[in-house]
Amino acid sequence: MFFRKKPRREAPIVHVDDSDFDTVILEGEGITVVDFWAAWCSPCRMMEPILDEIALEFEDRGVTVAKLDTEQAPETTGRFEIRSIPTLIFFRDGEPLFQLTGLVPKPVLERELGELLEGD
Repeated sequence: MFFRKKPRREAPIVHVDDSDFDTVILEGEGITVVDFWAAWCSPCRMMEPILDEIALEFEDRGVTVAKLDTEQAPETTGRFEIRSIPTLIFFRDGEPLFQLTGLVPKPVLERELGELLEGD
C-alpha cells in the first residue's frame, strides 16, 4: 500500500521591488510584514521557511508577507535605511510600525502578529 503525500500548499508570498513597493505596501491595507533579504545571505535563507509558514498561518487573518531583494531594490532599501539583513518591517495600512533585524524565531513572529491583530 502506498501513501501519497498531500501536495504542499504554496505560501502566499508577495514579491516587491522598487517599481511596485509604494503601490503594494504603502498603499496596502491591513498588516504587512516585509522581509528585506538577499540571496547570498544565510540567515535570510533560514528565514524563508519560517516566513512561508507565517504567510500560510496568518493569511486568513489578513496578514500579508512580502519579500524585497535588497540587491534588486536599492532605492527602497536606502529609503528605509536597511543596514543589516534580514530585516523585517511591520506595516499597518501602509504605515511602518517597527522592525526586527536578524534571524527571528517563529514564536516571536507569531507573538508580534498576534499583538498587532488584537489591536485591530
